[in-house]
Amino acid sequence: MSPAAAGPAHVHRDPGGWRRLDRRTLGVTAILMVGVAVSAGTPIAIGTRSLWLLPAVALLVGAGVLAEYVRWRHTRFRCTAERLEIEFRFAVHTRKSLLRERIRSADLTAGPLHRAFGVAALAIGTGQQEKITLSPLARADAEALRAELLHRLPDQATEDGPLATLDPRWIRYAPVSFVAPALGLAAFGTLFKVADWFGAGGGLLKWLLDLFGDLPLTASILLLLALAVVAGVTGAAGLFTEMWWHYRLDREPGGTLRVRRGLFTTRSTTVEERRLRGIELVEPLGARLAGAARVDAIATGMERDDDKTESKTLLPAAPRAVAHDVAAKVLGERIDAVALVPHPVAARGRRLRRASAAVLAPVLVLLLLGTLLTDVLLVLGGALAVVALPVAVLLALDAYRGLGHGSCGRYLVLRAGSVRRSTAALTRDGVIGWTVRQSVFQRRRGLATFTATTAAGTGAYAIRDADAAEGLAFAVEAVPGVLAQFASVPAEATRA
Repeated sequence: MSPAAAGPAHVHRDPGGWRRLDRRTLGVTAILMVGVAVSAGTPIAIGTRSLWLLPAVALLVGAGVLAEYVRWRHTRFRCTAERLEIEFRFAVHTRKSLLRERIRSADLTAGPLHRAFGVAALAIGTGQQEKITLSPLARADAEALRAELLHRLPDQATEDGPLATLDPRWIRYAPVSFVAPALGLAAFGTLFKVADWFGAGGGLLKWLLDLFGDLPLTASILLLLALAVVAGVTGAAGLFTEMWWHYRLDREPGGTLRVRRGLFTTRSTTVEERRLRGIELVEPLGARLAGAARVDAIATGMERDDDKTESKTLLPAAPRAVAHDVAAKVLGERIDAVALVPHPVAARGRRLRRASAAVLAPVLVLLLLGTLLTDVLLVLGGALAVVALPVAVLLALDAYRGLGHGSCGRYLVLRAGSVRRSTAALTRDGVIGWTVRQSVFQRRRGLATFTATTAAGTGAYAIRDADAAEGLAFAVEAVPGVLAQFASVPAEATRA
C-alpha cells in the first residue's frame, strides 16, 4: 500500500487521498466560545444588571461555530510519498506543503476539551520555521500520522525505550524557582482586580488588615507577604504538576527522542537525534541549593523563544544525579566526571568589581538624594548597602567558582553562571566557529572570552574570562582548523 493510501482509517477521505479534519472541532469550539462569552460578559452583566447580553452571547457563540464550520468544511490535507500538503478553499485558496524528508518534528497537544472529545492537535515542522498544524484530528489518527512521518531507519545503533519517568517527589523543587514569588504577587493582583469589578478594592485591603486584629501595621504587612509566599508556593507546585505530570522521555525507533507530559493539557514533543548538538544542564540558584537540575536539548531548528523554554526541556527539575544520568543516556557519554579547567584569579576580581558597582551605584544615588531631600533616603541607602552588598559579593564568588571548561570524547563542556548556572555539552562537529573577544581590562589581565558558535540552541556558548593563551590553545584543539591561523599569534593580539 502506498503512503498516500495508507494512514488512519477514521479520517474522512476525498478522491486523490485527501483527508479532512475531525468534525468534533465544532463541539470543542462551541464550548470554548460559551466559556469566553460568559467570562467576558459576567463583569459587564454584574455592573449593568441587564439581560441584553444574552442575545449577544448567543450571537457570539453562533458566529464562532459558523466560522469553525467553514474552516473544517473547506480544509483538507494529504500525505503522499514525497510531501505533506494542506489546503483551504473558500473565498481565498491557500495551499502549503512540506517535503517529508525535511520533516523534523511532529508534536501533539490536547487540552482538557480536546481530551474530552478524543481529539488532538498535530504540529509538523521542518526545523526551519516551516510548520503545518492539523487541528483537530482523532487522537489515534494523530498518533498514527506522527509515527508515519517520523519513524525512519535509525542513523546509529541506539537502544530504544524509556530514558526517564516522573518521580512525584520532584514536585518539591517547584517552590524554589523564581516562579513562586511571581505567582504569589499575581494571586494578590488578581484578587484585587476582581474586587475592583465590584468597587470593593479599598475595602478588601482594609478587611485583610483587620483580620490581624491589633497587630502593628508592619507585622500585618509581613503576614500578608507570608500569605503571598504560601500562595506562590502552592501555585508553583500546581503549575509543575499540570505541566509535568505523566512525564516520560523515550528514545523511539527512527532516532527520535520523545517527551510526553501534562495533567490537564497533554503534550508530546519530539527531537530528532541527528539534529541534536548537545545538552544544557541548567541549575537556577534555588534548584542548585536544593540539589536539583534540569536538562535542555541543544538542537537545530528548535524555537529560541524564552516563553517556550519547556519545548526544549528533556528533563524537568530533578535530583542532580538523575539529571546527569539522563544526560549520559542522551549523549552516550558522561560529562559529570569531566575535570574542568579553572579560570584565573583575575576573573574573580572582575566579578567582585562588577557586583560591587551594581550595588554601590544606587546606594550612592540614594545617599546623595538623602542629603538634599530627606533623611529617609539616607536610611534606605544604608539599609541597601548593608543587605545587598554581602549578597552581591557572595554571588560574585559563586559565579567565579562556577567558571570552567573542558572536553570529553566528542563533546566540549562549558560552565558559567551563578543565579542561572549552565553546563553546556556541545558536539565538536556542531561548532561552526569561534569568536574571541578581549576588552581593554581583559587584555591588561591576560583574559579573553571565547564563544563557540553553533546553529543549535541559543547559537552561542561562551567560555568567559579564560586565560587568553590557554583558552586559545583549547579552542584550537577542540575544533581543529577554525583558529589554526591564530595559534602562533600572541594572545594579546587575538581579535575576532
